[in-house]
Amino acid sequence: MIRTVLATASVLTLAACAANGPTLSNPFTPKPETAQEALAYYYNTIPDSAFPKAPSGKPLPASSAVISEILVGSCLDEERGPSAALQSIAGENADLFLMVGDNVYGDLDGRSYINNEADLDELRESFADLAARDDFKAVRENVPMMVSWDDHDYGANDAGKEFPFRGLAERIHEVFWGLEDQDVGQWPGTYYARSFGPEGQRVQVIMLDTRFFRSALTPTDEHGAKGKERYLPAPAGSMQDMLGATQWTWLENQLQKPADIRLVVSSIQIMPTVHGWEAWSTMPDERQRLFDLIKSTDATGVVFVSGDRHTAFLYEEGDVLPYTAGELTASSLNVSFRDESDEVDERQVGAGFAPENYGAINIDWAQRKVVMSIKDNQGAVVRQNSLDFDEIGVE
Repeated sequence: MIRTVLATASVLTLAACAANGPTLSNPFTPKPETAQEALAYYYNTIPDSAFPKAPSGKPLPASSAVISEILVGSCLDEERGPSAALQSIAGENADLFLMVGDNVYGDLDGRSYINNEADLDELRESFADLAARDDFKAVRENVPMMVSWDDHDYGANDAGKEFPFRGLAERIHEVFWGLEDQDVGQWPGTYYARSFGPEGQRVQVIMLDTRFFRSALTPTDEHGAKGKERYLPAPAGSMQDMLGATQWTWLENQLQKPADIRLVVSSIQIMPTVHGWEAWSTMPDERQRLFDLIKSTDATGVVFVSGDRHTAFLYEEGDVLPYTAGELTASSLNVSFRDESDEVDERQVGAGFAPENYGAINIDWAQRKVVMSIKDNQGAVVRQNSLDFDEIGVE
């Protein structure tokens, strides 16, 4: 795949090379005149063979297949040893596994951040390391997968659209996961959706991109303070954007497609508002915009799915949608920072689970309910919340 890569960098050396030397083999092709054009030209010279690829995976279920069990995981450090959580996932008889971000730590080498490295060598190396892991190969062989990215597999900690090398990061992501020749590979950003099952048992999985188009966040005025750890909610009318205009329009269209259960997957949390880490709560207007869009499209059966937090949570709230809203946060597959969580949000169902974990969403079509579970790294259920179809607006 050779296509124009968007970039916003001020890469002066590349621009200088473009202006001062015969960089183009075709004399009839105009020379790049800006740093952005020079960077795009340079990236277009890199063949797909220069990027790592995931091992062959089990195909997605057929569009007519009835989906009953979906697993969820995030935050996998490819430099660490075997992941018990991945090994448990590989042994599950699940219909689908959603790997929802920080699937590698491609902006870190050990504990050192790799910043503004135009070739994204560390990101490429991280994906190559992931591809070589036996536990990851086992998951690929046994469970069909859908993926989204977050900051560490995007290439820069907490970054949004200001990341100058996001275009190359997107191409690395799409080539690795085999998405470059699918619909997601035909536009900027990594968002896409798939639907499974017949009418009356249809599950729609919507994978959002909360990186490529996202505005910069509002930094905290009290670093590390509880509830203000890194960022503050933007003031009303700030014009910050989470998804970008094109992705918002695409999402509106997706929500109008027929489905009984809809999993809206965001790499960062949607519902909680109690903490100051990355989340939709840093952009209250955008968070409300999402809820309003679900209302205006009459999209029923929405369940939110997220990762990122290095702790797993379950949430439920009754007044943000026309029906009960639920969210499952599953994190982390092998990067646990503590044994217990003291975080409490008013929407939270039970205590957070901080050890290594993954999530499961079971759709019981006969009993008409959705069961959201948090499992420890051995596959044992440690937290659970159930929502009847009637509670989430499914007729």
